[in-house]
Amino acid sequence: MEIFDKLVKLDGVSLALGFFDGVHLGHQAVLKNKDNLAVITFKKHPMEIFGRKCTYLTTFEQRAKLIESLGANYLFELDFTKELSVMTGEEYLKMLVDYFHPKSITTGFNHTFGKSKSGTPQLLNENQEKYGYKYYQIPPQTIDGEIISSTTIKESIEKGNLIKANKMLGYNFSINGTVIHGNHLGAEIGFPTANIKYPDSIVNLPYGAYCTTVDGYNAVTNYGEKPTVCDNCQAIVETHILNFDKNIYNTDIEVKFIKKIRDEKKFSSVKKLKTQINKDIKECSK
Repeated sequence: MEIFDKLVKLDGVSLALGFFDGVHLGHQAVLKNKDNLAVITFKKHPMEIFGRKCTYLTTFEQRAKLIESLGANYLFELDFTKELSVMTGEEYLKMLVDYFHPKSITTGFNHTFGKSKSGTPQLLNENQEKYGYKYYQIPPQTIDGEIISSTTIKESIEKGNLIKANKMLGYNFSINGTVIHGNHLGAEIGFPTANIKYPDSIVNLPYGAYCTTVDGYNAVTNYGEKPTVCDNCQAIVETHILNFDKNIYNTDIEVKFIKKIRDEKKFSSVKKLKTQINKDIKECSK
């Protein structure tokens, strides 16, 4: 897959439009079964240009890998500029047509673009004959009667409901980071951990213990401030990888979250903490 940070001329492609944060099952329905697929998206959410702080389900790199895995040939990750923000929906569509002369355009059921959200599925549908493309509007995708959306998935993650979030994503939510040295307290009490910082741009999990995997190994991950062994510590992601004894400091790892098993708490003694960790390991070994 070729990745571009600006538009280039590519005649006769199939366009997919959207932000695709998380590339969840709804997004996957938009991206599937397209020949010579070019995906048009933005590096940051358009709301950020208006000063709103946004968090994401994936990094740009994760999103690109997921899009590529679905068979896309080209990915355009554009800067959402003020110039783009004042273009009407029809002006934006005309720009895409001039660059690509697309044979088809696909969006989700509620995708909008252009100033005042004037670019709508209706606009794309009405201009098919004028611009010579076929428009496909993908209907809502649902799980357990609920529409799949990035917003719903973020809300689930913020509540620690990884099971629901992962069902909607179609894969396990994950974070990436470089393994750093901590205070080595985990090793001292018999549970060495791979420590990484929680990415600033990613939607935040609640503090607690989670069943996870790292490179195919089962693991137990604690995200929090380690109140039993540390006062006023900075929050960190600590992962005890089961049946693993390699030195992976300064290497990049991906921690995939399966489910939350408990909230973080301050135990009255290190002995009680160790007892709880052993219970966590048993739970995550199932």
